[in-house]
Amino acid sequence: MNNRWLHLILLFSVSVACRAEIPDVVKDALNHVIPGVAAKNIKPAPMPNWYQGRVGSRLLYVTADGEYLIDGQVFDLKNHENLTENALNDVRKEQLVAIDESTMVIFEAPDERYRVTVFTDVDCGYCRKLHNNMAEYNQRGITVRYLAFPRAGIGSKTAGIMESAWCADNRAEALTQVKQGKKIAERKCDNPIEEHYALGNAMGVNGTPAIVLDSGKLIPGFVAPGQLMRVLEQG
Repeated sequence: MNNRWLHLILLFSVSVACRAEIPDVVKDALNHVIPGVAAKNIKPAPMPNWYQGRVGSRLLYVTADGEYLIDGQVFDLKNHENLTENALNDVRKEQLVAIDESTMVIFEAPDERYRVTVFTDVDCGYCRKLHNNMAEYNQRGITVRYLAFPRAGIGSKTAGIMESAWCADNRAEALTQVKQGKKIAERKCDNPIEEHYALGNAMGVNGTPAIVLDSGKLIPGFVAPGQLMRVLEQG
């Protein structure tokens, strides 16, 4: 058998293996965790005889017979890796790529080395602290892309203020003003606030600021410019 045919057979074998059916008991177990919320990305887990799937923002593990479910983090002790967080990073990375950048408020570094995406709330003290350091982030080569995450929820007063900022002629200027406690003109328009908020929930954001790296890694809370630079340089 020549190498060409051997190569084709190997590719076919891998393709068949990748399309292996997920047991129905596994699908049922995951799909019943949250009524009405279908599990996504169901596939074999790193541990033998286990499967993993994402339900909302949670990564869950189910035995192949559907009898046992773990809602928690799995660590590879040999390699000192958080396997759950690694898998969620991959999911968040895909979600980031799908976001239309034109819906963001962007503070671009003149000499960009890195970029981060930040879920922000205009009434959040640490969000304001992060924004007050914007010049230093940018000076260090870090571009900051803001997504809206009104912690009080859609329909709240905060969400309305953020809508006005996103609907302003100059979003960056308007957002800076409200983060400084200043009032801006009330505006209404088609806006991405609800979309951003839903995305934050799907990514597991439960507070602001929430910094997402291009790798998909989620860093909760305020991180000073120098510290953030060290995190980014480490990869």
